Amino acid sequence: MLIPTEDTALNVNDSGGSGRPVVYLNGAYANWKHFKPVIAALGNDEFRHITFDARARGKSKQSADYSFAAGLRDIDAVLAATGAERPILVGWSYGATLAAYWAEQNPDRIAGAVAVDGAMPYGLTGEEGAERIRQLFSKMRYLLPLVRPFGLAARMSLEEHIDVNIEINGIAAEMAPVLERITCPFRYVLATGSSLGGGEEEMEAARASLEPVLAVNSNLQIAAKVPSNHSHILRKDFAAVADAVRATASVTR
Repeated sequence: MLIPTEDTALNVNDSGGSGRPVVYLNGAYANWKHFKPVIAALGNDEFRHITFDARARGKSKQSADYSFAAGLRDIDAVLAATGAERPILVGWSYGATLAAYWAEQNPDRIAGAVAVDGAMPYGLTGEEGAERIRQLFSKMRYLLPLVRPFGLAARMSLEEHIDVNIEINGIAAEMAPVLERITCPFRYVLATGSSLGGGEEEMEAARASLEPVLAVNSNLQIAAKVPSNHSHILRKDFAAVADAVRATASVTR
């Protein structure tokens, strides 16, 4: 179903039922379908699964605002439309950072969260970082329309893809205080495998950046480190993500 909000409409799927609501938050340009293996592993007896495509992703409509703040507001819009209360948020990559900020801002409205290789206080910042991102996306400009049908790119311009990436890198780099203030169970499932496209130095630095906040906030815990890489973690290690969701649910009942 399409849920109108602001200048757009979001494609939302709700399995219904009386189980614990789980809301899935996608990667930066991804659609909800990447979470299908996790949803299948969890089943419908204990959990109510709510998925949605962010603005200009999947079957959702385009917008004039693709900011991180808009992403946070869209979580509120989905919860209001579905009537779901005290959900577990499960976010992958960009979606994990959304889950962390929403959890910190709404401590009385969330049961817990699972961050899948995301929500780490590290990012490419400054003009040098922004230029690296611009160069990377410029190289991929002709690839974006080809991978869009597979849920790996958005119906955005090249410049909008770049802006989203520059913004999230800046937000992630400054998020350590946010992580330190989270009061709900917040579990990490981290990838360890190598990516064919490179970028492993940044990913390893990002994962290492978690150590200080894990030491400060006992609500943050690593549920699993898995052999797959950042791109394939939901497809190859969905069972570990499902286990983290179950563990989170067990401590929030």
